[in-house]
Amino acid sequence: MDVLLGAQWGDEGKGKVVDVIAPDYPVIARFQGGPNAGHTLIFDGRKHVLHTIPSGVFREGTMNLVGNGVVIDPVIFLKEIQSLEAVGVDVRSRLLVSRRAHLILPTHRALDAASEAEKGGQRIGSTLKGIGPTYMDKTGRNGLRVGDLERTDMMDRYQALVLKHERLLTLYGARERNTEHEEQWLDAVQQLRGMQLVDSEHYLDSVLNKGQRVLAEGAQGTLLDIDFGTYPYVTSSSTICAGACTGLGVAPNRIGKVVGIFKAYCTRVGSGPFPTELHDEIGEHIRTKGHEFGSTTGRSRRCGWLDLPALHYAVTINGITELAMMKADVLAGMDKVRICTGYRIDGQVTHRMPYDLTSGVEPIYEDMEGWADCTASEQLPSSLERYIARIEAVVGVPVSLVSLGPDRSETLMRHADLVR
Repeated sequence: MDVLLGAQWGDEGKGKVVDVIAPDYPVIARFQGGPNAGHTLIFDGRKHVLHTIPSGVFREGTMNLVGNGVVIDPVIFLKEIQSLEAVGVDVRSRLLVSRRAHLILPTHRALDAASEAEKGGQRIGSTLKGIGPTYMDKTGRNGLRVGDLERTDMMDRYQALVLKHERLLTLYGARERNTEHEEQWLDAVQQLRGMQLVDSEHYLDSVLNKGQRVLAEGAQGTLLDIDFGTYPYVTSSSTICAGACTGLGVAPNRIGKVVGIFKAYCTRVGSGPFPTELHDEIGEHIRTKGHEFGSTTGRSRRCGWLDLPALHYAVTINGITELAMMKADVLAGMDKVRICTGYRIDGQVTHRMPYDLTSGVEPIYEDMEGWADCTASEQLPSSLERYIARIEAVVGVPVSLVSLGPDRSETLMRHADLVR
């Protein structure tokens, strides 16, 4: 099983890379996250945004598994399926759902909103999709799982969890149950129950034993990992390579390649530290040219120069074997680009990601020559090749793929044998 994941703060362009290399994998499996993710794919002049469904769904003959580490909002999930069916995608025949995946209830979303509002100025930037409260119920051992939909006492389990949530909501100020949302949810779970539900750990074991290739697809990014990200400004799941094992039920010794996706610059949505963030016209230029607005929330993304200590950190804790660099075209046309090679903290220089990035961290930059616009059918400009070589020298792994535009055709394979 190969793993593909984000090496920054999310929004790196994972969906496009999965779509490009999907023909090489009979099975694509999402291993964590929920509808807070937004994987954007563009091909044949049409834009598609996926939130829960794996990015191989557009490829005929590819099975797409929503793994046990994912949390599913049945209403959003059903709408996503219907939107794909509306453009002619045969989703249901290509989609499998793990019985062990946890369900997001309407009251999870209410708790998420109430908790975020309570934080005031200390908000973490939640997407308010109910992700955090759902993972809290999972670790609290009273969550509702997809497999519970097949139980005769499913409604009893549902009502017990809702009652718990309503008691918690009184701590934030009592609110009545939204019966309209509840009816939508109950209708959606009935349709979910009729889909292809599997014991995903056994399914993947069988696939791998047959010698078939599996690609594990992550959501968000390494620096948002619950353990190794910029806590507490992180997501609620394990976004790193180890999360693919727990999120799919696959043993570590079955992992092969680990592909890390990163942008030629950095972006971040919501609150949290961002050492190389640009608050000037260059940052605004990158945001505008790169269309840096969240595919799930629509929020403007904060933009900054590429951070090599953070990227090296992602390579280290994930065991990344190769990198894919996205949006090199966004920086094209600039006379000079900068790249962060270290930090100065309390007068001391370090090239490692520190425990705390929230204050007193000054980035150390190198200036490099910019590059002109180019296409995937052309040889890369020498200045862009030097930029890539500098990245490879610091992080120690090759950049095997370079994206030069949003469409799947605008992709250059520098070392095709590595990805393939």
